[in-house]
Amino acid sequence: MVMLGFVAGMWTASRRGLLRGVDPERTLDIGPWLIIGAVLGARVLYVFTFWREEFAGRSLTAIFMVWHGGLVYYGGLVGSSIGCILYTRLKKVPLWSTADILTPSIALGQAFGRIGCLLNGCCYGRACAFPWAIRFPADNAAGAPTFPVHPTEIYESLLDLGLYAALALLFRRKKFDGQVFGVYLVSYALVRSLVELFRGDYPPNQYVGGLLTPGQAVSAGILVIGVTLLSLLPRSTAGNQAVEKA
Repeated sequence: MVMLGFVAGMWTASRRGLLRGVDPERTLDIGPWLIIGAVLGARVLYVFTFWREEFAGRSLTAIFMVWHGGLVYYGGLVGSSIGCILYTRLKKVPLWSTADILTPSIALGQAFGRIGCLLNGCCYGRACAFPWAIRFPADNAAGAPTFPVHPTEIYESLLDLGLYAALALLFRRKKFDGQVFGVYLVSYALVRSLVELFRGDYPPNQYVGGLLTPGQAVSAGILVIGVTLLSLLPRSTAGNQAVEKA
């Protein structure tokens, strides 16, 4: 599902770039940079987060066994962002306009990714008594509970699809480069924090301050970064335009 999400994301991004006169080949060219950065970043943060529970005392080769599962989205976001920065500098193309072309597709890819989480049995929810609760089979590989739980993977997948549609619309009406990316950071931080209220897969010792899940704690930082970008980038754009006119 992750690969399907990546393919769908890159295809829609290449179509979106045409609205700004960007050749689809240039948009697709950044794909390997993004996926390598995303996998590396997601794995590094997972290993860091679950070192004591899953890696301490084991062979170091376990760190590289990505095919067994174990990726953290925010690590992937950081890794792919670094990949994007490196690519734009190497190719001498504008960073923020490139980020805006790609950003709505991030949300689309996440929608696919969360369905993958559902199929894998990870990122499951707390106990749920509502009619839409789901049950995982007793032999599920991820060790998810077999009693009815909130379908948090579906919650986030639907919210990500809504976010994708909103960002795609914003792209057509944006006022400055980087706006779509900044709005995504703020919006996803809020979406993730909301869904985390229903998550039931975190060990008690991982709650930050006994209150926040790791996802909520990181979301707080992402929210601050998004607000900062939305505050600073319009001034930067205005400054650049003034220099060009002079």
